[in-house]
Amino acid sequence: MQITSKFTIAVHIITAIDYFKDSEKVTSNFLAGSVGANPVIVRNVMGNLKESGIIEISQGKSGISLAKGLDEITFYDVYKAVDCVDGEGLFRFHENPNIKCPVGRNIHLAMDEKLQRVQDTMENELRHITIADVAADIKKEVDSAD
Repeated sequence: MQITSKFTIAVHIITAIDYFKDSEKVTSNFLAGSVGANPVIVRNVMGNLKESGIIEISQGKSGISLAKGLDEITFYDVYKAVDCVDGEGLFRFHENPNIKCPVGRNIHLAMDEKLQRVQDTMENELRHITIADVAADIKKEVDSAD
């Protein structure tokens, strides 16, 4: 499987922007501290999110903000924004199956459609989960710890 940590970093960034919007100036360095990642990685992910119209970045006192409501941002939006999967799809196929072997010769044919169904099912599920769902769970945890 090939989903990178950019997906969870992006969800973390979006959720933190919303959570701290009224109490902190949200900057890439601030977000890097929350994520626990190098600020360069955070800025790269933020660039993807900005390009996709999910966040807005302004120099000056306003900092970083959301361009959409949390309930309008799905996991699928984030997944597509940060290019979690390259053009080959979610599953990377081994490169050199032995074509002299009946299994090796036919393994692609036998698996490709099935793997695509798995990816399609996962992507469909991602369309039904919003960042608002994540934010609500975080709020519930924070409130229960108080």
